[in-house]
Amino acid sequence: MKTYLRGHPLLFHKIPSGFGHEVAGFAAAIGPGVIQCSEGDAIVIANSAPCQLCFYCLRGNFSLCEDLLLLNGAYAEYLLVPERIVRKNLYHLAPGSSFIAAALTEPLACALHGIDACEIARGYTVVILGSGPLGLLLSAIAKLKGAHTVITGRNTDRLALASRFGADVAIEVGQFSLEEQREAILDETEARRGADIVIEAVGMPETWELAASLVRPGGLVNFFGGCPSGSRVSLETRPIHYGELTFKGVFHHTPAYFAQAIELIQGHHIDIEALITARLPLTSTIDALELLVHKQGVKYALIPPDFQQDLLSSEVPL
Repeated sequence: MKTYLRGHPLLFHKIPSGFGHEVAGFAAAIGPGVIQCSEGDAIVIANSAPCQLCFYCLRGNFSLCEDLLLLNGAYAEYLLVPERIVRKNLYHLAPGSSFIAAALTEPLACALHGIDACEIARGYTVVILGSGPLGLLLSAIAKLKGAHTVITGRNTDRLALASRFGADVAIEVGQFSLEEQREAILDETEARRGADIVIEAVGMPETWELAASLVRPGGLVNFFGGCPSGSRVSLETRPIHYGELTFKGVFHHTPAYFAQAIELIQGHHIDIEALITARLPLTSTIDALELLVHKQGVKYALIPPDFQQDLLSSEVPL
C-alpha cells in the first residue's frame, strides 16, 4: 500500500511497471533447461534472488546484495519468473496446501529476518509499534521465541487479531499523543524501565523516535518499518551512549528465511490466513488497495479467474 501511495526507492526502476510480489500458483509452462519444477506443479516463489557473488553476498548479507534481482507483477493471471529466482528461490507446495497461505510466505520471511536480528531470549518483553500485517507476524514469531509481546495500533480490526498472533497486550493508540503512547507502553514493562526489544513496524519518523524512548538500558531497537525517502529523525544521545543501546535496521528477506517461512506455514505453526479479510477477484485489485488506504481490513487475497470457482468468496462488498 505504501508503494501504491508514494512509490518505492528499490522496487521500481521505471514506471509504469508490474505490481505485486506475494504470489503462489501453478507452473503453467517452463523454459528449456528448467529442472526445479514441472508444468502443473504447485509452487511458491520469492520476489527476489541474491547474486551470491558480490561483496555482501560473500559475507552472508544476502538482503544487501549489490545485484539483488527483484520481481514484481504478481497482480496478473500469469507471471514470468526469472531464471535466477527459479534456481535459487522456488519451492514446491505439499499436496492440499493453501495457495492463499503460501502467497503470504514473503511477508513472513521478512518478519523472520526482523525477529532474528533482535536476538530475543525467552521471557523478554518485546514491544511492537504497529498492528499491520507485518506487525502481527512479528508478534507471532516473537511469541514462538518465548517473548512477552505488547503491540500497539490504530486500527481496531487489526488489533482484534493481536491475540491470535501471540500478543499478550494490545494497546489502541488512535487517540493518544506520542507522550501518552509512551506512558501506556512503559506501564506494560517491568518497573517501567522499558522493553528489552522495541520493533518499529509503522515506518514513520515520529514512531522511530518513539521507539528509541521505549527501550531499557542495554536493550535493542529494531527500525523495521521503512520511512518515506528523505526522512530524518532526531534522537537524544545520552540514553544511547550511557544506556548502551543497540539500533538496527532490517530490510527484506533471504532465501534461508523464505524457506523457513514456508516450513512454518505448511507446518501450521502460524495461522497466517487469519490475516485475510476477504478474497476478491483479480479485477478488484485497485478496490483492495483503496480499502487498505482507508484502513479497512488487514490483507486481501486476489484470485485470478482460473481459481475463482474454488477460492473466491464475497465477504466484503465493493
